[in-house]
Amino acid sequence: MRVLLVEDDPMIGEAMQKGLKQAGFAVDWVQDGIRAEALLAEKVHHVIVLDLGLPGRDGLELLKNLRATENQVPVIVVTARDGVDDRVGGLNLGADDYVVKPFDLDELIARVRALLRRHAGSGNPIMVCGDLTLDPMRKAVSYKGDAVDLSGKELAILEALMRRPGAVLSRKALEEAIYGNGDEIGSNAVEVHLHHLRKKLGADLIRNIRGVGYWVAE
Repeated sequence: MRVLLVEDDPMIGEAMQKGLKQAGFAVDWVQDGIRAEALLAEKVHHVIVLDLGLPGRDGLELLKNLRATENQVPVIVVTARDGVDDRVGGLNLGADDYVVKPFDLDELIARVRALLRRHAGSGNPIMVCGDLTLDPMRKAVSYKGDAVDLSGKELAILEALMRRPGAVLSRKALEEAIYGNGDEIGSNAVEVHLHHLRKKLGADLIRNIRGVGYWVAE
């Protein structure tokens, strides 16, 4: 799952980015509204964590413009603006949740996961491909009923593949699913993670079309 974090405070933003990454999310962190709007146009994020007091473009304006394009990506507003009018205004403009600073990071991550569950239309959107099962919210994988221990990057790659069973995903598409902007990516990092995945799950589950990409059978 890929998160767009829009927060202009360096200390808060760094802490939020670190916490979200440790929770298994790929994170793009930007510190102004103009840059955020440019990234939103790419439509690659699953959830937006949005501050309101931003340079370049205010968060409420950003939210209003986003919903005007009928982009329904879920948005959690995280701000120091704690007035009732501020909360009502944010929700009326299309925010899905509203968190007031200071906040507990674990609670924010739990809210992100809950919002993704609601947006998926299920309280527990478990993904199944044959004997392979993935619970994205619990970060739990099993094969033929046995639990499989995966690293965060392995889990993110598997989730990206299982969200589109039968579709071939290129290395670039997988990189976008597991890395945020600014993350250092080794030239063969995705291939290394896929190699470990195939050792744990079996080579037949994740298949490769040389020069094209990888796919999971439906």
